[in-house]
Amino acid sequence: MSAQMFEGKGHAAVYQKYRFAPGKELQQTILSYLQEKRASPAELAVDVGCGSGQGTHFLAEHFKKVVGTDISEAQIQEARDAPSPPNVSYLVCPAEELPFEDASVDLLAAFTAAHWFDTEKFMREANRVVKPGGCVAISTYTLDMRVHYGNCSEKLTKVFKESWEQLLKYSHERVKHVLEDYKEIFEALPFPDKKRITDIFDKIPMTVAGVVGYLESVSPYQVFKKNDPEAAKSLLQEAEKRMLETMGVSSPETPVEFWVRHVCVLGCK
Repeated sequence: MSAQMFEGKGHAAVYQKYRFAPGKELQQTILSYLQEKRASPAELAVDVGCGSGQGTHFLAEHFKKVVGTDISEAQIQEARDAPSPPNVSYLVCPAEELPFEDASVDLLAAFTAAHWFDTEKFMREANRVVKPGGCVAISTYTLDMRVHYGNCSEKLTKVFKESWEQLLKYSHERVKHVLEDYKEIFEALPFPDKKRITDIFDKIPMTVAGVVGYLESVSPYQVFKKNDPEAAKSLLQEAEKRMLETMGVSSPETPVEFWVRHVCVLGCK
């Protein structure tokens, strides 16, 4: 069964506010693959483990109908409450029990979610629901992240990574899939026509507050917060303070660039 790490309403609201949509390079990687495979008509795309809908909206630009699914009611409520294109809908369901007919889905996607699924059961469902000629796109951002601003990017990235390292000990065991660049997930995909791309780099426009908010949105932080709320709060405050001091600015709304490396598993049935 899926690991349920994003259940609380408070966490879902933070996730909605601070999680970023798939970057342009990742989007282009997926779209180029679909074009290369001349995937079946762009009728139905399903975004599994959609959270509050960041990836779902990207798919809506390219498919007639898009359904976002997530096991978390709080996440789906956030997605439904946000403005959405008219061709998007959302359902609460596990990734391993998708409410779609056999061979009915043109693209099955998962953005920074598949490591939470029961891999074997999810792949069985993917094989069942994807049409012949349909595709899967399973991506994640890695922990290879950098913060860029002026001539202090190295120092800023050091602050960010030191904060992350304090959180890593609270990580769920399934984060190993991310650390291994989705190798096991790629191997488990039952389509012979498949590939794994590990060097997709995106530059995401953010602010200092957004970078700190991203840290707040990750599941290890939420575990840390449950164990020691004051220490967790202090970690975020200290990260923001050190970033602003390093940059020589006072406003948390100061723009920065957040560089992130993505991994994407692509397959065609």
